[in-house]
Amino acid sequence: MSLPNLDMDALRTLVAILQLGSLGRAAERIGRSQSAASQQIRKLESQLGQPLFRKQGRNMVLTESGELVHSYARRILELNDEAARSVAGRSVEGAVRFGLPGDFAETWLPAALGQFKRAHPAVRVDVEVERNGRLLERLDRGEFDLVLVMGHGNRPDARRLATLPMTWIGPAGTQVVLKAGAPLDLALYHPPCFFRRAGIEALDQAAVPWRLAYATASLQSLWAGVAAGLGITLRTTAGIPPSLMRLGERHGLPPLPVVELCLHAAPGASNPALGQLERVVIDNINGNLGW
Repeated sequence: MSLPNLDMDALRTLVAILQLGSLGRAAERIGRSQSAASQQIRKLESQLGQPLFRKQGRNMVLTESGELVHSYARRILELNDEAARSVAGRSVEGAVRFGLPGDFAETWLPAALGQFKRAHPAVRVDVEVERNGRLLERLDRGEFDLVLVMGHGNRPDARRLATLPMTWIGPAGTQVVLKAGAPLDLALYHPPCFFRRAGIEALDQAAVPWRLAYATASLQSLWAGVAAGLGITLRTTAGIPPSLMRLGERHGLPPLPVVELCLHAAPGASNPALGQLERVVIDNINGNLGW
């Protein structure tokens, strides 16, 4: 029995639909019309002899076969793209100084940077982890070529990648947060910190009394303090350790705003190595945050 060679473009369309949540947005991403993207999915279904989507109310969701194909599609595309970048990357030279916040340095982004380094052996990549505001200060001083930053989307050099919800965070298993007659204990970064400011403003507007019980300049220290029960904090949902959990309105806490995740490049910074690194960061943000 001869097996079909699955259409790579169709697999890419399938993954894009799941990442972006709609056929229309996926078609825009891959540079095709909506009807052409739909035809690609039908071709893939024909090759496999199985429907990949089924109707659920007004929405289309993956069938069991679709779930299976989607998981393989991501792996196939990752290998394809890594191979293509590896061959192309051998001709790319230069140096890139990249900065990012700890929220992403402790999760999937270092692995992506490692893949970039293997695919571009002639490129020197210097990576540093800093707080968001500090990253931009150093970018403006010419110490970075590219930074990934949360909360500063109003800058003219901001390239918006995703909008992330802020969330209250406490120790895993937390049931009660607010206690009658007692202020809420907070664990926060030292100022200036836009998460700190957003949390305090939300509590003040909701008339929830609070006190600063734990202050730090380190994300790892912040997570440790929260896990120890010294106070609750707030960040995005990216990179929350398993020892912690999201808190919310069911715990009596007020809603929080969203935060923009952006790339910022140094003025005039332009070289093939920088462009390749930007693409790797954007692809991994899209793949892991579903933007």
